[in-house]
Amino acid sequence: MDEPITKGPVPRWQKKCLESSSRSSGFLLSSSMNASLNSSKQATSLVGGGQAKTPRKGATLTVEGKKTPSKTPSKTPKKSPGETIFISYSSKTPSGGDRFIPTRSASNFDLGHFKVTQVLEEVSSPTLAEKQRAMSENLHGCDISSTRILAFQKKAPAPPDGYQNALKVVYSQTKTPHSAKANSRYIPQAPDRILDAPDIVDDYCKLINHNNLNLIDWSRSNILAVALGSSVYLWNAASGSIRHLMELEGSDYVCSLGWISEGSDMLAIGTSLGPVQLWDAEQKKRLRVMDGHNVRVGSLSWNSYILSSGCRAGTIVHHDVRQRDHNVSTIAAHSQEVCGLKWSLDGRYLASGGNDNVLNIWPLVQGDSYSQSQALYSFNAHQAAVKALAWCPWQSNLLASGGGTADRHIRFWNCGTGSNISSVDTKSQVCGLLWSTAYKELVSAHGYANNQLIIWKYPSLTKVS
Repeated sequence: MDEPITKGPVPRWQKKCLESSSRSSGFLLSSSMNASLNSSKQATSLVGGGQAKTPRKGATLTVEGKKTPSKTPSKTPKKSPGETIFISYSSKTPSGGDRFIPTRSASNFDLGHFKVTQVLEEVSSPTLAEKQRAMSENLHGCDISSTRILAFQKKAPAPPDGYQNALKVVYSQTKTPHSAKANSRYIPQAPDRILDAPDIVDDYCKLINHNNLNLIDWSRSNILAVALGSSVYLWNAASGSIRHLMELEGSDYVCSLGWISEGSDMLAIGTSLGPVQLWDAEQKKRLRVMDGHNVRVGSLSWNSYILSSGCRAGTIVHHDVRQRDHNVSTIAAHSQEVCGLKWSLDGRYLASGGNDNVLNIWPLVQGDSYSQSQALYSFNAHQAAVKALAWCPWQSNLLASGGGTADRHIRFWNCGTGSNISSVDTKSQVCGLLWSTAYKELVSAHGYANNQLIIWKYPSLTKVS
């Protein structure tokens, strides 16, 4: 009897205290005994706007009114007539931030700005990507974006310190020198096939200078056209068969040959009297004769259906082989004979080399396939006739040009900027140039004084063979 009572109804003074504290921090719910259970649930309203059937977690219920004592406390509070229920909610979100807004004090805005700018830098334009690839080709000799950094191959274990292996079977004391690695590639030193060439125009034994003629051309169908005097012969490299295509009449002789670049069997033939003939090599049929020159035509080059021809007078004529009036443009390109003529692979530029030691770059006419009458660039770095021309197949604006006996240099030009990238002294007359896409090298053919073929590594310009 002396101990405090722990069971029983809550004293009245304690209910008054609970009621005052609940009204200051909770919501008021009123229910009537005469209403049904459903209507009482729907009538239950929350003062913050919204409805709730079940009190949220963290809520404290306080009951005011009559309550019948019970021996066993009920887990679920039951309503009695005239009672008032107060619900007090405690905050679940810790102080310092909202549930839907992150805490700014813990955010790294500098890192977020760096990530966003990094993503924007990765999205580059195709023009910028092509420019970066071309610069990488010139500086490193390869596209570094596709070059492997790690070598996934097994190597022999390193020998212990001081170990000497006389046989050198497993271990290697030193690395293989770079020169030995370069020489591991087999390059033949003898010709694979030798063809007889009777009546070919001699460059040095004639009184007339025939060094500016282009007497052979290789088609995409692996057919080699060769001009022997007044006749043209076709050699099939696959089968080894030889066919006679045509022969000129009288004193006329063949000065230049050019296969069309579209893949058909059309062959253009430049003559010493000036007309240019078109032949169907498969049918052995002459298609048409196109005028435009009064002197020999020593160079030919195709750009789609446009045939460009250069003559001894220094003029270039563009022929549209589809039209009856084929002459679409005539250009006074050089003061002397046009020795070399070559369209770029993308058809944007025409390069012409003359016996006046000048190299001209002609831009394409917008909407057509022939060049403008005004040169984009005129280079006079060569000290002799410019005959050998070759456009780089993996960099469309890169041109290689070779000079004659008095020059003996191969020069590389960036036709996008008009700058001379580099040059190399070959110690011999440069007669022809050809790019190799397999090894990204340049092959040069030389006349006086060495009469040889040289393979150059680009862009280092070191001799491979």
